[in-house]
Amino acid sequence: MIPPKTSAQSPSPTVTSLSPETLRDWFQKHEDLVVIDVRSAAEFESMHIRGSYNVPLPLLSEHAEELAGRLSSRVVLVCHSGVRAEQARQRLATVGLEAAYVLTGGAPGFAAAGGEVVRGKSRWDLERQVRLAAGSLVVLGLAGGRFVSPKVRMLAGAIGGGLAVSAATNTCAMGKALSAMPWNRTATEQTKETAIMQLPNQALNNGKATAA
Repeated sequence: MIPPKTSAQSPSPTVTSLSPETLRDWFQKHEDLVVIDVRSAAEFESMHIRGSYNVPLPLLSEHAEELAGRLSSRVVLVCHSGVRAEQARQRLATVGLEAAYVLTGGAPGFAAAGGEVVRGKSRWDLERQVRLAAGSLVVLGLAGGRFVSPKVRMLAGAIGGGLAVSAATNTCAMGKALSAMPWNRTATEQTKETAIMQLPNQALNNGKATAA
């Protein structure tokens, strides 16, 4: 007779999501907490969680190994909805940081839950801009196909195909392109020195504590 599987034989999956309420509690209890906002500098400037650090997703992806080397296991990743934060979590996992959490609902969800945020100049978030651009291009393609040339309808098909690829690969080429637009940039864009090197080097601090 085959014995039933025990919890030791079937380990439960690692939890990677974190509720806004839990994050509020962690701010009060854990000094080693690091909250990293992976949105663009402009989005971060518009509204961000107080005490969080801005490391835009492209910069994080490029310097993931160096970033992971500075952090402890209590890391929370934030964006607008959780999509980009999950991409960041997966990228960090490839370089050894597997215990990062993704904030459910992103920065807006944290604000709605009563979390402390800092507000600045109001801007549309990048994901909303992507929806507007994609929808507008589809409408333009359909209208152009009817009134200009049937070939213009290919534009709508191309956008639909691009969205399907975006969903399958969990990436967004349109979002990356829009992030480079002038209205999505701030006077001072983040660099490796201003974003990653600003983070507390917890690995170094832990080493000093161990030596002491």
